[in-house]
Amino acid sequence: MASTMANDPATEVHGDSKPSVSCSNYVINTRIVTITLLILGVGISCWVFYNKAYAFQFLPRSYSSSPSPPNSSLGNIDLNLQKVLEKAATRDKTVIITTVNQAWAASHSIFDVFLESFRIGNGTFKLLNHMVVVSMDHKAYERCLTVHPHCYALRTKGINFSSETYFMTPNYLDMMWRRTNFLASILEMGYNFVFTDTDIMWLQDPFRYFFQDADFQIACDQFNGNSYDKNNSPNGGFMYVKSNNRTIQFYKFWCSSRKNYPGKNEQDVFNKIKKGPFIKKIGLEMRFLSTAYFGGFCEHGKDFNLMSTMHANCCFGLANKLHDLKILLADWRRFLSLPPSIKALSSSSSWRVPQKCK
Repeated sequence: MASTMANDPATEVHGDSKPSVSCSNYVINTRIVTITLLILGVGISCWVFYNKAYAFQFLPRSYSSSPSPPNSSLGNIDLNLQKVLEKAATRDKTVIITTVNQAWAASHSIFDVFLESFRIGNGTFKLLNHMVVVSMDHKAYERCLTVHPHCYALRTKGINFSSETYFMTPNYLDMMWRRTNFLASILEMGYNFVFTDTDIMWLQDPFRYFFQDADFQIACDQFNGNSYDKNNSPNGGFMYVKSNNRTIQFYKFWCSSRKNYPGKNEQDVFNKIKKGPFIKKIGLEMRFLSTAYFGGFCEHGKDFNLMSTMHANCCFGLANKLHDLKILLADWRRFLSLPPSIKALSSSSSWRVPQKCK
């Protein structure tokens, strides 16, 4: 009877009090154990959740918040380069890339004239925010940091790219192929790029003249009037390339083709492979840019209103390039100062270059 009453909390016990005390202790102990287990369970859950969240918080951004670039290994990504590209890129992940070494980046040299063209060009000043200057040596990198917000030091172990490199010398070939390999890595990281030599003056925004349906488009030394014709004479100093599987495969093929043509620069090898079956196999859409818009000392249009860029190509020697590019910018400033009615005439101005670059 006592046992039955003890199990009923509504029943009073008027006899011996011992059974009541024992049952009360049992209930209290049971509650204590239950509460303790509950607290321990909550504590363990919080500890596990905190550690997972803490570990996730400190994962590299490329792992935690963005997908892997196509056909690339995240472990091979240069995080310093990624940071520079993220800051400079447009909304559609496009960057403008140029390369400089100590000789070209020195004060009052080609680099200064190059930057000046962006400042005085028509609609080009804003594009400086999206340009990454790739330095081939430490001195060039130090100079870049003093004049431009987006600088990246490209190190090549065992090779000194600081001095003026002459066309087709071993050092020149190494530098050109190093540059091509670097551009391939930009594509693998998921960025479109416009590559521009530093001896190209940006006079007007070139994006309005690019072909929207092309994967790869390149300027020409001479243009035959047909943007699809692979018989055009391309110039690797100016290219607009979109990042996709086709261009990534193409750049890998381009770089690997160097061994098949020893002693050739990247432009010569491009001319060897541009008509090959591999381009058709991967479906790469290639176009060639008209010299009426993207001109140079080799060939250029007459109408200043159409001219987007001017390249000091077909020219040897840094001093000769610098001399003629300064005259070119003076001609452009003169054109910009003309009244709109005069400026609209295609014959309103003419270039005084090349001079020393003849």
